[in-house]
Parts: sequence; structure tokens; C-alpha cells
Amino acid sequence: MISMLFAPLRAAAAPYAAMVMDARTGEVLHSRNADTRLHPASLTKMMTLYIAFQAIERGEISLDTEVTITRLAANEPPSKLGLRAGQKIRLRYLLRAAAVKSANDAATAIGIALSGSEEAFATRMNRTAAAMGMSSTTFRNANGLTQSGHMSTARDMTVLGRHVIYDFPQYYNLFSRRTADAGIATVRHTNRRWLDSYEGGDGIKTGYTQAAGFNLVASAQRGQERIIATVFGGSSTASRNAQITELMDMGFNRAPSRATIRQPNPPAAMPTGTPANDNIASANVRGSAGRTIRVSGQVASSLRPIPRPDRQTPAAEMLVAAIDPGLIDSAVAEAVDIALAEALSGAVAPQPANTATPAITPRPRPQDDTVMLAAAAPPETPPAIAATPEVVTRISTSGGRHWGVNVGRYDTRYDAERVLLRVALNEMSTLDGSLRRVVQRSGGFDANFMGLTREGADLACRRLQARGTTCFMLGSEG
Repeated sequence: MISMLFAPLRAAAAPYAAMVMDARTGEVLHSRNADTRLHPASLTKMMTLYIAFQAIERGEISLDTEVTITRLAANEPPSKLGLRAGQKIRLRYLLRAAAVKSANDAATAIGIALSGSEEAFATRMNRTAAAMGMSSTTFRNANGLTQSGHMSTARDMTVLGRHVIYDFPQYYNLFSRRTADAGIATVRHTNRRWLDSYEGGDGIKTGYTQAAGFNLVASAQRGQERIIATVFGGSSTASRNAQITELMDMGFNRAPSRATIRQPNPPAAMPTGTPANDNIASANVRGSAGRTIRVSGQVASSLRPIPRPDRQTPAAEMLVAAIDPGLIDSAVAEAVDIALAEALSGAVAPQPANTATPAITPRPRPQDDTVMLAAAAPPETPPAIAATPEVVTRISTSGGRHWGVNVGRYDTRYDAERVLLRVALNEMSTLDGSLRRVVQRSGGFDANFMGLTREGADLACRRLQARGTTCFMLGSEG
């Protein structure tokens, strides 16, 4: 009789699942029910925060952007920061509240600020999850409160935790803070007891709902070893922490003391959606990171092209004088950007002032986009001879060098150019073949390196950030 009474309680208990991974290599050291779709609860907030970090890096929003709290966010149930509808608060405080206190109202406010609505942000979450390889995850909201179809697995959440650690090391310390200033209150970490008790423990995220049970994605580092462990379906905070400790110990025992770090490939930033204007009080939000130059490959020869009668592009956009560096710089200021001119001008040999260039029969014009650089006549030569300019055709053949990196915004073009030169000299190996480009914006001059592969841009940013240089990737527009 007693067993019959208690049977429903055992049946209703959240299913257990676990995974242990060597964070350095992604090797799975232990798994149990790791691919069973379960309720992730507030582990969801790792993805919300990950996308926020992405948005900050891309310039969509800044840490000091003031977010206006919607009624939906303010009405979220606990755990919460206590936000009020119509209140304005900086994004940095929302991030701290979501990461440290696991505040539901803060997480919802972040999602709406970035994408305009909870639904649009959930779409972005799902696209990012798919790009990470989280094939069994579906998000419906930004905070993880139980909702039909909002499911994940121990494997997928372990993968997400690994991306949080390696893709945004500059923000990872948020997850180990015992307390944090969240603007309107000081918040305390939801799992500070485990962090204080486990050697090397430094994150990551707890989660609890009645449907999920007590969940946790944890990580710890000891020397050169880093382990990530995930538990779904704990029966209490204490039992969950005991389970995660056992799994962590297993991981450190099984992992090799030395291993080559194979960092995960960061997913490309997903479409941002349109942030609702009434949810952003600051003018710091920008759209995409700017136009991507699609110019790459090696210059093969100098040709005289047949004029293209149907092209409406002004000649100044196609032809740049190539006489000496001084004239190149002055022409670039009026025609194409400095980065493109610097990258291509060296390929054009200046012609003597009194030497005529022999005519060359042109090759068929390629279908790919081209950029032409013409050697114009010396200043004393009558303009009429410019009718047959010499050009260099630079054909895009790399098929993937459509990425770039931004290393800051500066008050003057000179400052931006100086920073680009300094960075190029310090990072010649990773930035080799890129184009230095200064882009004037309403707030200053952006210093960009363009014409990189996605992997090259990612590597360059990681190296620059390790040196203390601000850097974020500029994605392909293709």
C-alpha cells in the first residue's frame, strides 16, 4: 500500500542525465542519458548570455546601453532582480543579474532588447544552437521557465558551456562571482557553496524548475586540466552538488594531464532581428558591423579593358592614380577607402612620365566582381590621354575571405590608421594578406582589417584579445 502511494512521486521525479567532458579537447569522459531531451531550466540563460556577448562584440549593443524594461520582463516569476515596467537599466547590470542570480526578468529583458520580442530572440537562440551543433535543443524563451517544446540535453548543454568558456573568456568570470552589483541590488551567486567547496571550480550555471529538477553545468580548472560536467534531474541542491563533485573527480582522474587544446569553432553571429526602439534608451545600438570588401587573390597581369557601356559606376570609384605613394593617398581619400588602396597600389608599377604604354589586347572580362587600379598620366599631361588607362584586375578567387576584424573606433582617421599599422606589425603572421581599412562612422573612425577567412579572423581576434587589444569579428554579408 505504501509503495503504491509513493510510486507516483517517483514516476514524477525529473529524469537523471549526466555528461563529463575534457574541455580542452571536447572528449567525452562519461555520459548517461546524455541525449535524452529534458527541461534545461535556467541553464538556458547560458545561451541568452552567449548571444548578448556576441552582440556586444559585433557592436549591436554596448554594456552601457540603457534598456527599458517591458511589462513582460517585469512580470516574470522568481528568481528575479525586481525590475519594473518602464524602468531603465544598463545592460551590464542585466548580464550580472542573469549570470549570478539567474534572474528571469533580467534574461527576458536582454532578449527583448537584442531582438525586439521574445519570439524573435528565441529564433536567434535556436539558430545559434544549431550552428554550435546542439542538434537536440529547442528554445522557446530566454530564461528557461518551463514551456512546451523548450527542451535540451546534457550533451548539448555541455557543448554550450564549452563555447561560453572558450569563445568569450573575457566575460567568463561573470559565472564565478560570488556577489555582483546589479544596479538596483547586490546579487549573490546561486551556487556559491559548490564554488567555495570544490578546488578550481569557477562556474557555470544552475537551473531549477519542478519539471526539470535541479540542474547544473559546472566547470573547474586544475593546472592545465579543465573539466566540464553536467547534471540534469537532481533531487535537491545538495544531492546535485554531490553528483557534480563525483563527476568532476571522475573527469580529473580520467583526463590526461597534458593535452593539446582544440577550441570549438565559434558559430557565426545570427541575424540580429530589429530591436524594439522603445526598449533601448541609448543611441549606442548599431546594426551590422559594416560592409564587407570582397577583394582577394593575386594580381596576374595589367590589361586595357574594353569600356563597359552599361556600367553606371563613376570612374572615380574604379580608377585610382598609381604614380607615387603620396598621390595614391590623396586619390584614395576621394575614391576608394585607404585599406583597399594600400593593399593594391603596390601591384601597379609607375610608368615613366614620357614613356607610352603599348596597347594590349584585353582578355575576356571575368564574371566575378573586380576592382581596377589605373596608372593615370602625370599631372602635367593633358587629361585627354586618360581615355586609355592601364588597369590591374584583381579577381576574387579565395571563395571565403569575406571576414574581417575591428580593432576599435577612434576620434580621427590618423589615430585609426596608426593603430592599424601598429597592430599589423605586431600580428603579421595572422593578418598577412588582409586589407587595412578605415571606415568613418557617426561616432568616429572604425579601424578594420578585411579580406580574412572566418578562421583567420577568429584567430586574429583571439591573439589580439590575449594582448589586451579590443577586437571583434566582422561577419560575411554573403
